[in-house]
Amino acid sequence: MKEIEDILGKDNIMYNEPMSKHTSFKVGGPAEIFAQISSEDKVKEILKFCKENNIKVTVIGNGTNILVSDKGIKGLVIKYIANDMKIDKETGIVVCSGGVLNPVLAKILLENELSGFEFASGIPGTIAGAIYMNAGAYKEEIANIVRNVKYIDIDTNEIKTLNNKELGFSYRKSIFQKINVVILEVELKLTKGKKEEIQEKMLEYKARRISTQPQDYPNAGSTFKRGNDFLTAKLIDEAGLKGYKIGGAKVSEKHAGFIVNTGNATSEDIINLIEYIKKVIYEKYGKRIETEVRFIK
Repeated sequence: MKEIEDILGKDNIMYNEPMSKHTSFKVGGPAEIFAQISSEDKVKEILKFCKENNIKVTVIGNGTNILVSDKGIKGLVIKYIANDMKIDKETGIVVCSGGVLNPVLAKILLENELSGFEFASGIPGTIAGAIYMNAGAYKEEIANIVRNVKYIDIDTNEIKTLNNKELGFSYRKSIFQKINVVILEVELKLTKGKKEEIQEKMLEYKARRISTQPQDYPNAGSTFKRGNDFLTAKLIDEAGLKGYKIGGAKVSEKHAGFIVNTGNATSEDIINLIEYIKKVIYEKYGKRIETEVRFIK
């Protein structure tokens, strides 16, 4: 579409782009229009155009916690890739664009001897994605270190800022799961630390991930949320579902909380396996389990 090319530049747009190239599950049909945007102003301009022309907008981060339909996505898919960063070592205040990757941010914070983000060093998504789902690991979560989030409301095209208390954080949830936004900028508050201690913690977490999580097959991280009074992965394991397959989708034999793509899975395979697991766990234990993965169609 020429108007979109005029706004964003032809080099930043792809048509009928397979979403399997942009998701860690390596599945998903084509995006009608796929755009990488690194400018706040361009986001605002393209959202205005899409609203005026009734074009559906879908926002993704690094594609590490999503499952896209085999039929693909209509309209415009926006991947916000801005990666600006400001760090104040004295105050521990870090301001970064929503497109900054968590592992990249973790390494920079290590160099600046700022602690509090170590738990996220192995979470492969963007900081915006971490905010969206209140990402966490090792009894820590992003909610603990966020001060403010600046975003643009897709429906109104207004730029707004919310503080921590207004962000509606709870286990794997934030207010952004209820409103359509592009997260533009995040302000974090970290603490001064010693480089050796920060690095030691990051290496410890890395070793734990390697030993307990599947690294050899495409996946979207932990597929299921923890229950209020139970560990979902433990129930899946006890139900004998480790290694269970539907098509190319399989319950990881290394960690029952992960579904992996063995090489030829479709999105439908993964969805069918998720639903089968939900059914078995409910029938065996009377527990309803929820997914962490975000479904996009």
